[in-house]
Amino acid sequence: REQKQPNAPNGVLQPPRSTGQGGTPETLMAELSELVREVVKSSSWWERHGVDVCIIALSFLLLPAGFLCLQSARALPFLAGIVILGVVHHTLTVKGSHLASHNALTESKSWGKVWAIFFIELCSAFTAEQATYNHVKIHHGYTNVIGLGDSSTWKLPFLNRYVYMFIAPLAVPVITPLVALDLLRNVKLKTALRTICFMLLGLYSHYWILLHVSGFQSAWSALLCMLVTRSLLAHPYIHVNIFQHIGLPMFAADRKPKRIQLMSLGVLNLPRNALLDWSFGHSLISCHVEHHLFPGLSDNMCLKIKPIVSQYLRKKQLPYNEDSYASRLRLFLQKYEELMVHAPPITELVGIQ
Repeated sequence: REQKQPNAPNGVLQPPRSTGQGGTPETLMAELSELVREVVKSSSWWERHGVDVCIIALSFLLLPAGFLCLQSARALPFLAGIVILGVVHHTLTVKGSHLASHNALTESKSWGKVWAIFFIELCSAFTAEQATYNHVKIHHGYTNVIGLGDSSTWKLPFLNRYVYMFIAPLAVPVITPLVALDLLRNVKLKTALRTICFMLLGLYSHYWILLHVSGFQSAWSALLCMLVTRSLLAHPYIHVNIFQHIGLPMFAADRKPKRIQLMSLGVLNLPRNALLDWSFGHSLISCHVEHHLFPGLSDNMCLKIKPIVSQYLRKKQLPYNEDSYASRLRLFLQKYEELMVHAPPITELVGIQ
């Protein structure tokens, strides 16, 4: 049949020809998994975990320099402090929290839970249990499935395109702990108390250091600095989260394709970017397809398997979506109503039973 555009109402997509010529989706996923498993098996600890642990450790070491730069009355050092603290904050809260939620920083599940609490609750002022459940279990388990992992939580249809894309991200540091407090209704009291304690500790520590180390003279100036540094990369953070799924095929829960088809159709990679690669991680930027296919791998390992995954999907005539940041930004500004306000159309693959 003729292939319709994925974003057309009741879109129908022809199933990849490889499902008929090169095996079933299950066998294709098993074959790709074996190729990736061999790469992981032959990789050193440094490649599997060390590179990303080193990036996070270096970010911690930059914190004193950032706070000390804020002591300066000169504009250039002061701005350098803002940039350092902003980049470090996002490295810990985005890259660190994301890897920790997937237990990709260590091979120990016990330490993985410790790191998840540290990065998600202490550094990010969010709830580790709900972050892990909503991201790992729902978003990854039901990627682009309507009503489950369709990224609809990122939509705010009452905002116009310019407010959402360019102004609303500045409120992320304020909204994040408020959303976390609301989600704590879904966890046990003991867990909720622990989360609140770590959230308060992280926020107050940041505030205290600005007053007593950086030398801020008033509470309001310290709070404003917290807002600025914590929202420094909030715009690309919001943009990346919507660019890589919304606008791609969405599926009904009872008609979703098999895993390899679901991830190749519903996930998109952006080009490499030095700043975002460092602060967000490869798995959220240029290796998002690889990350969704193999979510337990670290950022560095996602980058290492990228040539294998891209070549395999193209060889089997499966989609391998890539687009530039600027192109996706133009698309979302032009089709904001369609993508971010109206309900997404449901795509079906012909032949999927």
